[in-house]
Amino acid sequence: MFESVLVANRGEIARRIIRTVQRMGLRAIAVYSEADADLPFVREADEAILLGPANPAQSYLDAEKVLRAARESGAQAIHPGYGFFSENAAFARAVAEAGIAWIGPSPEAIERMGDKINARNLMEEAGVPVAAGTRTPVTDLEQAVAAAEEIGYPLMVKTAGGGGGIGMGVAHDAEGLAKAFEQASRAAARFGGTPAILLEHYIERARHVEVQILGLTDGTVLALGERDCSVQRRHQKVVEESPSPGITQELRERMLAAAVRAGEAVGYLGAGTVECLVDADKQDFVFLEMNTRLQVEHPVTELVTGIDLVEQQLRIAAGERTDLDATPRGHAIEFRVYAEDPKRFFPGPGKIAVWSEPSGEGVRVDSGYTEGNTVTPFYDPLMAKLCVYGQTRAEALERARGAVADFKVEGPKNNLPFCAELLEHPEFVDGSYDTGLVSRMRA
Repeated sequence: MFESVLVANRGEIARRIIRTVQRMGLRAIAVYSEADADLPFVREADEAILLGPANPAQSYLDAEKVLRAARESGAQAIHPGYGFFSENAAFARAVAEAGIAWIGPSPEAIERMGDKINARNLMEEAGVPVAAGTRTPVTDLEQAVAAAEEIGYPLMVKTAGGGGGIGMGVAHDAEGLAKAFEQASRAAARFGGTPAILLEHYIERARHVEVQILGLTDGTVLALGERDCSVQRRHQKVVEESPSPGITQELRERMLAAAVRAGEAVGYLGAGTVECLVDADKQDFVFLEMNTRLQVEHPVTELVTGIDLVEQQLRIAAGERTDLDATPRGHAIEFRVYAEDPKRFFPGPGKIAVWSEPSGEGVRVDSGYTEGNTVTPFYDPLMAKLCVYGQTRAEALERARGAVADFKVEGPKNNLPFCAELLEHPEFVDGSYDTGLVSRMRA
């Protein structure tokens, strides 16, 4: 096992990784920007190294600065968290070339699954269900129109190389296709690194359900249950729960088996997620994408399995064999607490005047901030993840209501009122919701 780990990230995920690193008796090294100097993760690390200004390109996304910090601190491994360099194959290679262990899958696996078109083609070859869609990159509107005539409307239009819901749009006709294609193309130019666009058949009443996998050192791929991520705004997740209340046991078993095949097809090592879209009416599913990193919502899997996924990432990267019971038990729900308007979901940064976290049986809070800190406009506005666990979903919902009411944040805008509203919405309470729930709530 390594003696020291550099965490190439910030906020709540850096703090959460540091916690496990130190619990394992290892030295945790943080890197930070000038804007984050007062955040808890900087103070709690065994060593913290300033990278540069707030602009991510001059700090967290400056590969040479991060590698220099690793070399100068004597870090034996780098954990990228999620976002930033977590799915950057070139950076993963640079880490290995520097003689430092990369806490993640191989650069080859990152590359193969990073392009959505290549990924869906590979999954189809592996026997994983995929939606009707384009099998080669679409680079202009004329190609898109021709493909749409073959696939049929409605269509989901998205970048081949992007993520996080950025640039995604739905087209119900040719006019909508032109608008969605332009939107996706702009996003691809800005974020995706490739102008390629992907078209897929759009499921009108869909649930977004993903499977947590863990690729072990002996080549075995485990499926650690599923998470339902259907509560979304602008195609971005807000609430996740495990197990999904909207699928049958038969469908669950098929999804878990497909996720294992997906991991085996790329020789996956470490923690990853196979994301699927479920047709809520037909109780069937198709592959959406594979995230070759730790997910924001990984705590719900940890709560129902009792497995520390960060610890397993470290042990797998160190070449250690592990024997795990992957059977989920009980029910867990995660609420992402954002510094944003709870009605329109626009970012609302500011200084935190009051910060009081809930506690008690079955309550877990992974936070990146505390009282007196400032949520700046330079990064994602996620402040914390409020997680609850119960033996049943009803018990988890009841604990969630109490925890949301007890979570006090003053200063920046926050979405806790939305979380409270959601917990009383009939569709969420009975588990019948789909990805259109938030839009209906705000219609």
